[in-house]
Amino acid sequence: MDWQEVCKHPSLKDLPFRIELNETGQIVMSPVSILHSLYSGKIGNLLISFLEKGEILSECAVRTGKGTKVADVAWISPERLKLILHEFDAPIAPEICVEVLSESNTDDEMRTKRRLYFETGALEVWICDQNGNMFFYRPDKQMKFSELVPDFPKKIGI
Repeated sequence: MDWQEVCKHPSLKDLPFRIELNETGQIVMSPVSILHSLYSGKIGNLLISFLEKGEILSECAVRTGKGTKVADVAWISPERLKLILHEFDAPIAPEICVEVLSESNTDDEMRTKRRLYFETGALEVWICDQNGNMFFYRPDKQMKFSELVPDFPKKIGI
């Protein structure tokens, strides 16, 4: 199954889970909590306040070498948005891809997602843990702060 088929399939439209595809086209479902949604919304709002240009994407589907992965929050420049606007899953990742951790996420899964987002063109990948702590990555290193948004907080308050 490809992402376009998933998006158009009537029985998959109202699932209470976030879904992604693995490299063989199998659907992988992950439950999302209220806390997860709250952190995602706050991160998106903060990104809007720090970056004048560009757009915030929630639940952004990114086509990777290991299936379609869904960034919880993403920031994309107007130039890159023009390239992917009419796609079901982005063949080019937004510049910033953010993952908000759930209890079911593993360190290996997050390392793999970071690598896949970078391989698809992300400039930074951010991770928000279940306590609101932010971790910022470039392809080659973990950073103390975002180089694209240096004033972004290191902890999201609830």
